[in-house]
Amino acid sequence: MAAASLDLQGLLARLDPTADVAQRHIWLIDVFDWLRGDRASPQAAVGRVSLLLDAVEARPELRGRLRAWWRAFTQAVDLTTLLADYGFAPRTAFVSELTERLRRKILPGTPETTDASDLFRMVLPGAFDAGWIALLDEAQLARIGNLLADAALDDIDGAPRWRHTVMDAVTYCSSQVVAAGFSPELRLRMSAASESRAFHALMSDLDALREQMFRAPRDEDALQAAFLAFRDRLDACRASASSVYTHLEDNGISVGLVFRLRQLRERVLRIRELLDCLISPAPAPSVARLVGRLVLAGGERNSIRALIASNSSMLAAKVTERSAETGEHYITRDRASYLQMVRKAAGGGALTALTVLLKFGIYSLALSAFWSGLWSGLMYAASFVAIQLLHLTLATKQPAMTAPAMAARLRDIKTDAAVADFVDEVANLVRSQVAAVLGNVGLVVPAMLALALLVQFALGRPLLDAAHAAATLQSLSLAGPTALFAALTGVLLFAASIVAGWTENAFVLHRLDSAMRYNPRIGAFLGAARARRWATFMRTHISGFASNISLGLMLGLLPAFAGFFGLGLDVRHVTLSAGQIAAAAASTGMAVLQQPALWWAVAAIPVIGALNVSVSFYFAFRLALRAHSVSLGDRARIRSAIRARWRSRPISFFLPA
Repeated sequence: MAAASLDLQGLLARLDPTADVAQRHIWLIDVFDWLRGDRASPQAAVGRVSLLLDAVEARPELRGRLRAWWRAFTQAVDLTTLLADYGFAPRTAFVSELTERLRRKILPGTPETTDASDLFRMVLPGAFDAGWIALLDEAQLARIGNLLADAALDDIDGAPRWRHTVMDAVTYCSSQVVAAGFSPELRLRMSAASESRAFHALMSDLDALREQMFRAPRDEDALQAAFLAFRDRLDACRASASSVYTHLEDNGISVGLVFRLRQLRERVLRIRELLDCLISPAPAPSVARLVGRLVLAGGERNSIRALIASNSSMLAAKVTERSAETGEHYITRDRASYLQMVRKAAGGGALTALTVLLKFGIYSLALSAFWSGLWSGLMYAASFVAIQLLHLTLATKQPAMTAPAMAARLRDIKTDAAVADFVDEVANLVRSQVAAVLGNVGLVVPAMLALALLVQFALGRPLLDAAHAAATLQSLSLAGPTALFAALTGVLLFAASIVAGWTENAFVLHRLDSAMRYNPRIGAFLGAARARRWATFMRTHISGFASNISLGLMLGLLPAFAGFFGLGLDVRHVTLSAGQIAAAAASTGMAVLQQPALWWAVAAIPVIGALNVSVSFYFAFRLALRAHSVSLGDRARIRSAIRARWRSRPISFFLPA
């Protein structure tokens, strides 16, 4: 404690109200560094605050210097900007905001500034400061207020300057709320019932509150009435803005709109905090809470992780809402739909056999890596689109679509019955995937064998020569990196679902189906009836087109791009891999049954299928959980319920009742 006192005496000796801006601010930064100490505990910092107050109160000359320093500080630095705007991102673009945050982390700040936000960031940089500020008791806060009180800082009407500063901050925040409410992006999407008239009267109510706040003598009843009127108007503005969410759920989600809505909500909360400081008869605790919130808001504003989390949450909501609608079609809930899924998957497997044949045909052209990958990707995309248009099923595409549909059921998961219903959906989903994989693999193998024998009969030679057949079996062996490549393919399946959700959301948000149906030029070109049919067709299939085309191109081009960087990555899709094994076996003949390479490759098929399904589902489900803000406690309850179902009724995950 003695060493701490010596450090404190040195700090107080350096207090110079006549110093330049940089030196005054350096002194302030040093004081807060001393208060934090070794950051061992917030209680220790609170104890140092008491030491500082005792030292200043014991010396009248020091109190005078401190008040003169505070007077110079408040005259040089505009605190209104800090109170009104600190913690709010000025831009919606992710890249520009990320660049700005990286710049602040990499480049040092300067205390030679009159920007209170920049200075606040250097003085109170972390959550530790919010912790010890929250522990200050009313007596300590009152002592701090008495030390900084200065009649020279009062305005002519007798009101302290800090009240004018806070009221100006309320005005700036309110103007931002009104500007957001009047913006066409929000105004046109507010519900008709809300009428958005609250934004028109907000500033006039604020003027009435300001008039009562600074009237001399103050009428407390009139001030309270003006405060309640303004607060109610502010709540009405917030309710009007919230009605936009209903429009977004029905008509597509825009990240920019969600950003503006969140900013508006946060500004309303900031206004409430500022008003607490103004209206409270003992403002010191409210001011301390406000400073603590500013510290936390600044930490979030500077955090790269918080930026990524916030944007991923908005993107999650953007893509999962549309994917949830699509994913419902892939979940079977009874025996009839289960058998129908098997039939559709069998058809998809048969068509995939033709895809495998075309893939070997492209490889036989001996093109360069890029062109081979591009043509393979286009061929995959065409094949997947054909499967979609024929209403068949490709198994591994389902999990990334069905996960958002399942997570949508977690919005109300508080009761045990809701958890049980969700576990039923998990069982339904797993059964659906089992049916689809069995249908795909069960028919792609015989179909590929038949095609290989047909090619051999037509050409007089096997589909693959001995070297290529052996290389195919070796590349698909479970003993190699097949499991890694299968997991990577699961990531690509998830990425395709993201593209699908984003594309469908953009299609709905920009009302392209309505444009196709009613646009005069499109109507004149296609005719009114055909335009309506095309609009309905694209609204129904746009998600599938985006998913299938993007997945096909990724499957074809990833090996080429990875090879360019020397990574040696490849893809392993369960249905395509099963077809390739069948082609290699048919080309080799009956002798292949005696080769270990065949059985190592066959053993890889269930592993590939499991990893394709589980990895894509895992990422899609995590994204959907983030979009619906499911708590960690609810997630634990869900996992426990699923384990209990697995122990009691494992067969329900594989066969319908």
